[in-house]
Amino acid sequence: MDISALSARFHVNAERAVNGAFPVFEGRVKGKRVLLVSDAVTRRFAEPLLASFQTSGVHAAFFSLPEEEPVADEETVARVMAAGEEYDYLLAVGSGTLNDLCKRAGFLLHKESGVYATAPSMDGYTSGVTPLIEKGFKITRDAQTASDVLMDFSVLKEAPSVMIGAGVGDILAKYCCLTDWRISRDLKGEKYNEEAASLMYNAVRASNDSLPALFAGKEEGVEKLMEALLISGYAMVIAGSSRPASGAEHHMSHFLEMDFLRRGERIPLHGIKVGLGTAVSLYLYHTLGSRADFKGKDVVLKEAEGLPSSGFVLETLGKLGCPTRFSELGVSRETVRTMFFEAYKIRDRFTILALYNEEGLMKDTAEELLEKFY
Repeated sequence: MDISALSARFHVNAERAVNGAFPVFEGRVKGKRVLLVSDAVTRRFAEPLLASFQTSGVHAAFFSLPEEEPVADEETVARVMAAGEEYDYLLAVGSGTLNDLCKRAGFLLHKESGVYATAPSMDGYTSGVTPLIEKGFKITRDAQTASDVLMDFSVLKEAPSVMIGAGVGDILAKYCCLTDWRISRDLKGEKYNEEAASLMYNAVRASNDSLPALFAGKEEGVEKLMEALLISGYAMVIAGSSRPASGAEHHMSHFLEMDFLRRGERIPLHGIKVGLGTAVSLYLYHTLGSRADFKGKDVVLKEAEGLPSSGFVLETLGKLGCPTRFSELGVSRETVRTMFFEAYKIRDRFTILALYNEEGLMKDTAEELLEKFY
């Protein structure tokens, strides 16, 4: 799949480094004032990038958040906006949080934004929305879609294994997202976009097929993963919502994230929580045949045919050094139990988790899930 051609359709410059430089981007921003935005960890990438841009004649400056792990909340967005007010373009140097901050700040300031990706860790690079923490809750807000995604694969393949694993978790989740979407179409009449779903599914399959290369640390594996992550954003644009890329597993992740925020604890990577939620969703699909009957059960079982096993997901995460049980995240057993009953309420979206709760199946399944996944 030609990711550059696909990106051009969405007016995104998805550019690979040429000897460490990005000539297309540099040409696009000539005459504009560009602010590179990093945190305490990614500033080591921002500083040489800034020097390279300045050597090429780009009018660029640098702003670094002092935190190692900033939070994408209203206060941090305001800090990025204040720093970027006098600039024409905000370039995040990082991955998930920094990308979200610059996309949201760019949207509010009516300025272009882009990202120099430092890890293939999440699928929000090309989406037009951003998840923010507001008053302790995870809220999806409109954002400035990235004009440029700059990728140096010699950098991306050296990202910490756990961050690569988070990206894999976010991509493997799409098997469940798409199945959740189909059962909602079949049972609830929800609108379904075949183009978005097909694009997403093919990208996931290609990334899945390249897992051996990823495990071996080869650039090819990281390329396929990054392609799938970018395509996920495009699929959301086509669908007009996050439906192709977010299902029950994301609701479980958001539920846990709010628990960590309430406790003031460090939040595990999004894709890791999503990966564990994916394992739960797959298990719910695969064991549905043994549960009590309900109207439409045969339809759901049909849609679940061909899904990978929860064991495959956990094995894949484990090979990349990621947690494979919820207990490893630092969350209580009771919180995880509550998650099985409450996470589906986070968003009005029909999923396998919503189905189990609405049909009264979860009360006889929760302890089974805890034994297997906690």
